[in-house]
Amino acid sequence: MGRRSVILFCLILSVTAVFAYDLYKDPTQDVEARVQDLLKRMTLAEKVGQMTQIERTVANYSVIKDYYIGSILSGGGSVPEPTASVDTWQNMIDHFQAGAIDTRLQIPMIYGIDAVHGHNNVYGAVIFPHNIGLGCTREPDLVNRIGAATALEVRATGIPYVFAPCIAACRDPRWGRCYESYSEDTDVVRSMTDIIYGLQGVPESPNVPFVKDDSKVAACAKHYLGDGGTTLGINENNTVIDYKDLVKIHMAQYFDAIRKGVSTIMVSYSSWNGMKMHANKFLVTKVLKYQLKFQGFVISDWQGIDRITSPADANYTFSILAGINAGIDMVMVPMNYTFFIPELTRLVEEGYINMHRINDAVTRILRVKFQMGLFEMPWADRSYSNYLGAQEHRSLAREAVRKSLVLLKNGKDGNPLLPLNKNASKIIVVGNHADDIGRQCGGWTITWQGSNGTITNGTTILEGIKNTVSPNTEVIYEPYPQSGFAKSQGAEYAIVVIGEPPYAETFGDSLNLTIPEEGIATIQNVCTEVKCVVILISGRPVVIEPYIPLTDAFVAAWLPGSEGNGIADVIFGDYDFQGTLSHTWFKNVEQLPMNVGDPHYDPLFPFGFGLKMTSSR
Repeated sequence: MGRRSVILFCLILSVTAVFAYDLYKDPTQDVEARVQDLLKRMTLAEKVGQMTQIERTVANYSVIKDYYIGSILSGGGSVPEPTASVDTWQNMIDHFQAGAIDTRLQIPMIYGIDAVHGHNNVYGAVIFPHNIGLGCTREPDLVNRIGAATALEVRATGIPYVFAPCIAACRDPRWGRCYESYSEDTDVVRSMTDIIYGLQGVPESPNVPFVKDDSKVAACAKHYLGDGGTTLGINENNTVIDYKDLVKIHMAQYFDAIRKGVSTIMVSYSSWNGMKMHANKFLVTKVLKYQLKFQGFVISDWQGIDRITSPADANYTFSILAGINAGIDMVMVPMNYTFFIPELTRLVEEGYINMHRINDAVTRILRVKFQMGLFEMPWADRSYSNYLGAQEHRSLAREAVRKSLVLLKNGKDGNPLLPLNKNASKIIVVGNHADDIGRQCGGWTITWQGSNGTITNGTTILEGIKNTVSPNTEVIYEPYPQSGFAKSQGAEYAIVVIGEPPYAETFGDSLNLTIPEEGIATIQNVCTEVKCVVILISGRPVVIEPYIPLTDAFVAAWLPGSEGNGIADVIFGDYDFQGTLSHTWFKNVEQLPMNVGDPHYDPLFPFGFGLKMTSSR
């Protein structure tokens, strides 16, 4: 080969190398430059695929590859197999990811899961107290640490994205999701958005979607907007409120979430003054995206666009049109992707949805994926495997339980019952919540609705009591004590553990907020015969005024999660109570809704109430 030929050959190689260079694959490049470089290479089919999130049960390698699916999720309780191991989760995620990487542009999919009080779908994960209890701690640093622990457990299973935190202000405890709310008070909710720092890391600059590294996960603030303010507390109902108070009560916490770099925001099923949030272009596009300058992506709730119509799915084409044009970027389909994808494509091709709207959605989705390093590390990182159920996380959850407990009453006639005597010769523990992991964890635990029984690893309240009292103390347990039982035992005192059954969302809506009858009977049968402390397990304030006089002490333990020994730590005096009510405790349901600052405020226990053993009488 002559000199001129060599030079020409080298020039051809150089030109080929330049044209072969994919800027979007270069991690040294600016995120926005990578986004735009990739966006201009994408077909409409690839863009629509990125906007589609499907459930794992309908996903496989071929579906993901052929439809360019941008995201997969586990719905509540959707797992590869019961008690699935970390390896099983990781292998499933990597199998799905392989389908995404085998596409023309190799855009990784992002897998999402609910992790609302720890990695709650996964057997063996640490289950933290639900948000209502964490709100009682008033400790942003605590939820920051819980967020960091949760991120590690989620990453242990190969998952990089969580649908948390819920930053609703629950204004009516009749709402079945009230336990997902830190407080009725927006300022408390705002402070607890520090959990985003734990989940994602602390951003270098505000207002930019941020995930620090592969030990963190992309977070999702939800549910935008007004989900905790619906009429009668009915889930997915209408929030009737003027714009000023909507901003003050329900939107202000989103200012904080965006400032702290939250990657995604989920739209609420509920309506604002009659308009479904999933179709509300004013609040989703004009306010959230333009005025609040949110740069991450907006995701629908499960079949959220379907419910734009009533009945749901009455006109799915209209729902797609209304939802996408309102500003939703990623649609949690989650099953009917074979209709959603062609129909969204048709609506774009026929001009009902313009390409600017599609490009905005895909830009936001790609921005989050690039920023979190998903292109560089799309696979499960096996080095995090040992973090699932880690002992240090159980210790943290135990601390959270201790700090979330609220002491409502201690003693009769000036004689406190708490702290309890560890060295009593005999005590009785009663109630069907005392030795039941499922009941103490509540909904969104292993399955969507939760369930009774030994559903995952942990320590029951009874086990915590037995671990704390003297080895010489006889502990008698009876879940359903009859009249005369307590008196016949000759015990020094009784610990009564009763409460609500597990529930989630609409299944938890309650217009009467009563304790199940067996719980009431347990209080009546036991507390009239022996000194007793009642430990109430509930996702919200419930009707207790008629039963308070029967008790010697009363503790609101909320839904403490898997580490029930945190309760024993406090009632036996190793730690004092520090929790204060994050929600007003009403006298009767006829008072509802009633929140701190209302002119008709007349609670049984006010917002912020909480006794200490060192000073309570």
